[in-house]
Amino acid sequence: MRTQSPRRRLGFWMASALVVGNMIGSGVFLLPSSLAEYGPISLIAWVFTSLGAVLLALVFARLARAYPRTGGPYAYARQAFGDFVGFQTAWGYWIAVWAGNAAIAVAFVGYLAHFWHALATERALAAVVGIAVIWLLTGVNAYGVRQGGAVQVVTTVVKLVPLLLIAVGGLFFIKSANFGPFNGSGEGAFSAVTAAAALTLWSFIGLESATVPAEDVENPEKTIPRATIAGTAVTALIYILGTVAVLGLVPAAALAGSTAPFADAADAAFGGWAADLVAAGAAISAFGALNGWILLQGQVPFAAARDGLFPRIFARTGRGGTPVAGLVISSVLVTALMAMNYNASLVDQFTFVILLATLTTVIPYAYAAAAELVLLATDHAAFSGRRLARDAVIALLAFGYSVWAISGAGQEVVFKGTLLVFAGFPVYAWLKYRDARTPLKAVGSEPEPPAKAA
Repeated sequence: MRTQSPRRRLGFWMASALVVGNMIGSGVFLLPSSLAEYGPISLIAWVFTSLGAVLLALVFARLARAYPRTGGPYAYARQAFGDFVGFQTAWGYWIAVWAGNAAIAVAFVGYLAHFWHALATERALAAVVGIAVIWLLTGVNAYGVRQGGAVQVVTTVVKLVPLLLIAVGGLFFIKSANFGPFNGSGEGAFSAVTAAAALTLWSFIGLESATVPAEDVENPEKTIPRATIAGTAVTALIYILGTVAVLGLVPAAALAGSTAPFADAADAAFGGWAADLVAAGAAISAFGALNGWILLQGQVPFAAARDGLFPRIFARTGRGGTPVAGLVISSVLVTALMAMNYNASLVDQFTFVILLATLTTVIPYAYAAAAELVLLATDHAAFSGRRLARDAVIALLAFGYSVWAISGAGQEVVFKGTLLVFAGFPVYAWLKYRDARTPLKAVGSEPEPPAKAA
């Protein structure tokens, strides 16, 4: 294997498909079950999360225009705060990506169970199928970035069909009695919205997807901001309409135990044929999201390893320029996580893993927002002078939203997620010890001059 910079292969549509495809993956298709205990108050959480996601998208768009380099949140945090925070960001984001892939695989199996009923009851079989899909897509992405991007475009188009069927057509069949109590959680309104917002944020994880493989994107200074903003706004609208339709079509009690809530909603509105169509579309959607996230699970550690901030093995690439070692190691960890949790129900697995993955993603989001504030103050040349005050306010609001989202994950998830982040500290110490004994010549780590923002 070699250590070379891959060539640019992702245009606007592939970058947009990466953003939309990674966000509209498993979350919106299985989240109605996780949110059922909160009731319609969860719609308020969707609105707050959509606003927070747009703020974060604006932050990433500005940073990507100023610093178009591979690594996304990691690259920006390192640029602003140095190696240690850069390492923390890469470590947390990497954990979020491979842990999240376990949740996406669970959602894929959940919708596949609509056709293959044994998957809903035989948990070992469900785990085997999920793991097999992970390794199939690991092989596709190891073959080449463009091959992974092509799969993403096709699956993104297909996944919009069932979502639009429910989000638009389903609204004409909703029944007010199905919504249940406005706040069914038994907690105060603020606590319920905060907890539900932590779950809904999972559906927006991926809004930064186009920034991560920046050196593979054509004309990244323009393509990445456009793909990030457009993808986030369209996705937010589809999510809110789709959730309203599902809550109004499926009784709350049945929704809480459903492994395929959108399929159940389609059955209630249009009959069995629509349920089959939606279940197939949702399974393809999760398949596409898994493909996109597996692409990213090798890119972040690749960028950090290239800078000497991750073990060197993650910087190794195959003939197609893809970070094969990072892909394989990450998929081994996904396999282990799924094997350890195969005995839990699909909904329980999904809920716990997405909270953990969301937490370890939001921390890098908070670092990225803070990084923009620092870089606005220290690197004026990289940003437009006329927009400094506006960008600073947006970054400050995005940082505040990220901290609020972290608090909503709950004490258990924050505790376990913090332990995962701390587990990286000895790795950082070892990297510094290694560098002190045998100075590392980082591969392609020469700092790039920041691009002037338009």
